[in-house]
Amino acid sequence: MKVIVASANPAKIRAVSAAFEQIFTAKAVEYRGQACESGVAAQPMDSDETLRGALNRLQAVAAAVPGADYYVALEAGLDGDSSFAWVVIAHQGKLSKSRSASVPLPPAALMALQQGEELGDVMDRMFAQQNVKQQGGAIAMLTNHLLTRAGVYQQAIILAMIPFMQPALFPPHT
Repeated sequence: MKVIVASANPAKIRAVSAAFEQIFTAKAVEYRGQACESGVAAQPMDSDETLRGALNRLQAVAAAVPGADYYVALEAGLDGDSSFAWVVIAHQGKLSKSRSASVPLPPAALMALQQGEELGDVMDRMFAQQNVKQQGGAIAMLTNHLLTRAGVYQQAIILAMIPFMQPALFPPHT
């Protein structure tokens, strides 16, 4: 089985592979990350823009790498005073989506985001780290490493996979 992730970010690829390995325990799965543009701001500022970014990434990756069994796109953004991610998955012409858990952000981080910075850069500065977004993410930093970006995304990916895991309960639209 071939799964294409609409990102070259190792944290996102890890999340996808961990989720798919839980779901497809007896299948050999090949994962490939493919960087692609979201078509939205580098830091989406609301849920609609974040979803649009995920859908744009999904469309771009499917066009760039045809023939995969699954395409997975994740886009992180803001919703009010929290960060979260949309997960969008395409399989055999069907689309499913889910949201990750919301992560409350400190007021100073929100102010920096509203001034045009990206969350990963803000967390790097706040926690004196480098490249947080490709590691545990803001989630790890803010939870003292009790949770990671990949782990929280893994849950959302599994939730987005429900229509493909339970196809009899999700008939195709007619």
